[in-house]
Amino acid sequence: MICQSQQFSLLSVSSSSSSSNPIAKPHIPMSIKLPTLGFRIRCEAVDSAKKANGYSGPHTGRDPNVQKPGWLRQRAPQGERFQEIKESLSSLKLNTVCEEAQCPNIGECWNGGGDGVATATIMLLGDTCTRGCRFCAVKTSRNPPPPDPMEPLNTALAIAAWGVDYIVLTSVDRDDLSDGGSGHFAQTVKALKELKPEIMVECLTSDFRGDLNAVDVLVHSGLDVFAHNIETVKRLQRIVRDPRAGYEQSLSVLKHAKISKKSMVTKSSIMLGLGESDDELKEAFADLRAIDVDILTLGQYLQPTPLHLTVKEYVTPEKFAFWKEYGESIGFRYVASGPLVRSSYRAGELFVQTIVKDRANQTAVKS
Repeated sequence: MICQSQQFSLLSVSSSSSSSNPIAKPHIPMSIKLPTLGFRIRCEAVDSAKKANGYSGPHTGRDPNVQKPGWLRQRAPQGERFQEIKESLSSLKLNTVCEEAQCPNIGECWNGGGDGVATATIMLLGDTCTRGCRFCAVKTSRNPPPPDPMEPLNTALAIAAWGVDYIVLTSVDRDDLSDGGSGHFAQTVKALKELKPEIMVECLTSDFRGDLNAVDVLVHSGLDVFAHNIETVKRLQRIVRDPRAGYEQSLSVLKHAKISKKSMVTKSSIMLGLGESDDELKEAFADLRAIDVDILTLGQYLQPTPLHLTVKEYVTPEKFAFWKEYGESIGFRYVASGPLVRSSYRAGELFVQTIVKDRANQTAVKS
């Protein structure tokens, strides 16, 4: 469920040298690059009495007065490039996970980090989620506005004008749609591939309510990377996620994506700091490897508002480094692990591209 995003929403796309394109080009900085997923929950049902009494959301055990460690402190986003990207995305009426999920990396990514390559996150199907996960900062509603039928084409045109070579798309959960939004995703991927056949596309999706036919539609749209987040360990699922989501349901979706298309690269993410034990994390790692998930990202859960789950533990950078080494030792092709890592993490793009190209070459040789 993509309400999965406060924790994992750093979509990224790698910019390549832009080539001439006959398509109509809206005014967008050619240095931008696009990527994947997230959401914000507003907990609109919390009554005013709770707010007045200093209600601070479901408690996971940490002293709410404990300050964030230094490694999690980020400066407020600023800079000319940040403003330029913000204005251009707004003019195109494109939603970004970066803003909706309050991603802590927005300043670094939109300004280009240390490599000068700007990244952003495109969120399809609107900015309102039908689910209410306790970790997520995307607004929610039982009846969000209907999808914009022109969004797939407009999104593809915008991305083609950017001149990127890797893009990640995400969305809110749309349980109000018969296919959960799978067809809308697929239309966007197909439009992108028609405009720019060489572009690599990653989609960070919801669980489509466990509808495996919806998974098939997206997997066979030309998609290169299928991403879906299990979010947390098995024991904490009902505490952290909306009741319509589930550990086994998420695993079934990831498993089917690989079965439906053998060469499909699959990816998932887990938030740390919610009270999970080491043994529970190892169990989750093993479950993901058992269904041949290729890539895993691990990041620190950060409470987006006082109405959301509190943080149980601030995991140290050293522990994140341990989990990266452990994950890769048991077979993940790549593990991005760090306090500020999010599900679509810019540092892993080049590695993902290498995996996709290698698998495409292997498939071509076998055929």
